[in-house]
Amino acid sequence: MEELVLADRPVWLLLTIAVVAIALLLVLIIKVRLHAFFSLLIIAVATGLAAGIGVADVIDVVIDGFSSTVGTVALLVGFGAVLGRLIEVTGGAQVLADKMLDTFGESRAPLALAVASLFYGFPIFLDAGFIVMLPVIYTVARRLGGSFMLYVLPSIASFMMMHALLPPHPGPTAAATVMGADIGLVVMVGLLIGLPTWYFGGYLVARAIAKRFPDTPVPALLGTPREVPAEERPSFGAILLVLLLPLVLIFFNTGLSTLEQTGTVTDENVFFQLSRLIGATPVALAISALTAMLLLYVLPRRRRGEKIGGLLEDLVDDALAPVCSIILITGAGGAFGRVLTETGIGGEVAEGLDALGLPLIVAAYVVTMAMRIAQGSATVAATTGASIMAPAVLAGDFGSVAVAAIVIAIGAASIGWSHVNDSGFWLIGRFCGFDTVTTFKTWSVVGTTISLLAFALSAVVFTIAA
Repeated sequence: MEELVLADRPVWLLLTIAVVAIALLLVLIIKVRLHAFFSLLIIAVATGLAAGIGVADVIDVVIDGFSSTVGTVALLVGFGAVLGRLIEVTGGAQVLADKMLDTFGESRAPLALAVASLFYGFPIFLDAGFIVMLPVIYTVARRLGGSFMLYVLPSIASFMMMHALLPPHPGPTAAATVMGADIGLVVMVGLLIGLPTWYFGGYLVARAIAKRFPDTPVPALLGTPREVPAEERPSFGAILLVLLLPLVLIFFNTGLSTLEQTGTVTDENVFFQLSRLIGATPVALAISALTAMLLLYVLPRRRRGEKIGGLLEDLVDDALAPVCSIILITGAGGAFGRVLTETGIGGEVAEGLDALGLPLIVAAYVVTMAMRIAQGSATVAATTGASIMAPAVLAGDFGSVAVAAIVIAIGAASIGWSHVNDSGFWLIGRFCGFDTVTTFKTWSVVGTTISLLAFALSAVVFTIAA
């Protein structure tokens, strides 16, 4: 899309427009009860016009933001939903739930789900990993009873921490690259800060919030659950293979990409080219979904002499139908975020904050936080915050640990303060069956506590290392 020429608007007016737009959006969704898809698009167009985007350009901006968000999310959600549905209907989720409960005990089920999400969230993006974990969370919640919040919020906290603080996730990876930080050291410092952050700022906070929602039901988003007879369930090894396959493929891509950046392999290397194809997250999930179709559905039915016919096609349709609304709402959230980005509100505020003379790591957090609040995307916030702060960091002659701590602080700022312009706000909220107010009270609060604690710990590490 061509660069826009906006009508001149003072920063205070742009901020006012943004605040009013968010307030009106909440009124439309919560009070008027207009569907979030329509509400987001109406407010996105109105905000763009009020902020000075021309009538001829505003629809292009909205479409660009919508399509770029859907282009990423639709593949992840689609393949993830199919994989999750296969695990659900074949009894794989029951196998995993039984194994988990036998190993950890029923009383530790929320902790077990949270720990499993930590491992699964290391290489896989938050939304894709969470969607694949959903059938297991659903099954455990139905098996043990009580509020769905008790099981899903600790898992969400795990995915949020991993996504914000640790490479190879895009935000911390981009920030580390811009600042010239050592990726391996960022991972080490990220784990040092991230694990206590996850437990105290994520897991325990999630448990506390869950107590305030004692009657939250388990959604039926992946279809009506079916109790699969024990003899028809897949083996634990087959389920583990299906779940670990995308992790292996993504790690394959990450490892060879790192070797290519260091010059150990060239970009013409056959294995590097292959890793870029099969290790991309959407492709890795597609391969895993196809493998699950074969191992969990087709082969077992043929061994039992059952005809497949159009059953597999119906299963995929059943998996995709409920997520279409989520994809559209998420795309509309991306459109609203793009409109706010094009107005330049976030950049103006961030540069103004950078000029205040705050301590470096405080400025890095506040600048990134301003970008996060203004435009919604965690990755854009981390990348922009790092770009603004990079000259000061590079000129400061800081040690590698101190630079890694700044990267973690930027990642921490990028995951907190989520609201209606964040596509993840709508994606996770809808998959959990939460309304808008409940999403604020759960997803947004957990992300913000993780953000604040991770920043506090990164500031301690920075102070010691600097």
